[in-house]
Amino acid sequence: MTKRLKWPIEASRGDAISGYRWQQADSNLCLDFHGNPLAARLVVFSDGNHHMALEACCQAFRQSNPDVQDIFYATTPPQVILQSVLQGGVLLGNLQLTIQPHVFISPANILDKLLDNGLMTSHRPFASSRGNVLLVKKGNPKNIHGIADLLREDVRLTLSNPLTEGASYSVYKQTLLDVAGEQGADVAAVARLIDKDSRKIVFGESIHHREVPQTLFSGRADVAMVYYHLALRYTRIFPDDFELIELESKANVYSDYHIGALHDGGEWGQNFIEFMLSDTAAGLYQQHGLSQP
Repeated sequence: MTKRLKWPIEASRGDAISGYRWQQADSNLCLDFHGNPLAARLVVFSDGNHHMALEACCQAFRQSNPDVQDIFYATTPPQVILQSVLQGGVLLGNLQLTIQPHVFISPANILDKLLDNGLMTSHRPFASSRGNVLLVKKGNPKNIHGIADLLREDVRLTLSNPLTEGASYSVYKQTLLDVAGEQGADVAAVARLIDKDSRKIVFGESIHHREVPQTLFSGRADVAMVYYHLALRYTRIFPDDFELIELESKANVYSDYHIGALHDGGEWGQNFIEFMLSDTAAGLYQQHGLSQP
């Protein structure tokens, strides 16, 4: 049987969530839709890589506003939640979910598409990444320390899929090329490495912030490039399995995250946006490896 990581429960209600947990990792597993859509009076759709910081903010907001009852939030790649809004829902296997968000969080270019469709009137930046790092198994068994090591024959790299997760893939690709140049590695060889037909690269399928650690854990790849805050999360919840390698490079690529209300934001949306722009939310994001823009 394939070894599987055991992810913790993630929800705005935290340990208060209860009920029979039924799942099987190879066929029925839903990690990026959080909470109770029937009880929630606030629905938030967000890109997924900063899900751990968003969870902390949802918990803090709910504790300060108990009348919200629950917050149902999705943390998928941007294209998934965007299409869910534009097409009126999403299918999770045989489960049809038609709930629509009051608040939407993603890179600016994704929210611009909601502006173009008349679903949103404005959005603002509220958080930024701290660049990207390399993630390896605990103990760094392949002795990987920089971009040049990725070119070795015994090293396999895993990245997000360029077709299904273009936002993160473009950030990782640009970081790999820019840092390679700064570190004196063979930039042309790195470019060939990250070509989709490379025999030394393992691309995720659809949701890299869950797939990357599992790919390393199962031995299908030796190293990944991920956002610093994602790598920090993995080393915190799976401390015996992973460690991160900082690139210490000025060529690292950073990402901004924007927030906006759909339509009028409903009863709680504008209050939640104000909270996400507050120093409290900024502090929570800082604890999880992100910063203010």
